[in-house]
Amino acid sequence: MRSPPDRLPDAAALFLDFDGTLADLAPRPDAVKVDPGLRPALERLQAMLGGALALVSGRAQDDLDPYLAPLRLPTAFEHGAVRRCADQTLSEAPQPPLESALLAARALVSLHPGLIMEQKSHSVALHYRLAPSLESLCRDHMGRAIANEDSLQLLLGKAVVEVKSVAVNKGEAIAAFLQEAPFQGRVPVFAGDDVTDEAGFRRVQQLGGIGIKVGDGPSCATHRMADPHALRQWLHKLSRDCHP
Repeated sequence: MRSPPDRLPDAAALFLDFDGTLADLAPRPDAVKVDPGLRPALERLQAMLGGALALVSGRAQDDLDPYLAPLRLPTAFEHGAVRRCADQTLSEAPQPPLESALLAARALVSLHPGLIMEQKSHSVALHYRLAPSLESLCRDHMGRAIANEDSLQLLLGKAVVEVKSVAVNKGEAIAAFLQEAPFQGRVPVFAGDDVTDEAGFRRVQQLGGIGIKVGDGPSCATHRMADPHALRQWLHKLSRDCHP
């Protein structure tokens, strides 16, 4: 796996995950800190790329937007279930049947204070970073809760299990952006850190673009960065050197 190139491809479209990629992971989702130079660097990159820069995150809109305010980039929230286009309009996937998952997650949280349930508009996430010994319990319990729901899948991320629609993933979200201005006709580049980003890596590489894995672990991505700090340094350099 190679290091990312010093320059983006000509006419690139840049897609970036948030947690573990732009920002370091934290014990709780609401404890994430954003580097003060990140927003200005993203603003410069957005201008240099003719607007073709988007976030692709598992977070809900209300959770993610405050970290980069007042900047409102095109963003795929909840793995693409909710997508804010470049013109700021929102598109949403059909609402999946989450009742069983919600009941199961609430039951576990009531028994184990170290667990954190995150209810989003189109998914349910159960975080166990503060209680890592409960990983198997969370995975098995949530898996059983949706065993009879063919439209749902269990997504296993870093210290989190999430229930979402099988029709939604980051690869499909990136593909949707690439059908729209200003992303259309550009070479996609996507950076992410988790197994939830693998669908994005596969899609951009199928389209002749670049997948960048941030951190350790197996991946189908062709390029790798050591950690979020290295990724941010790369973005800062691009924002100084790259041209539209």
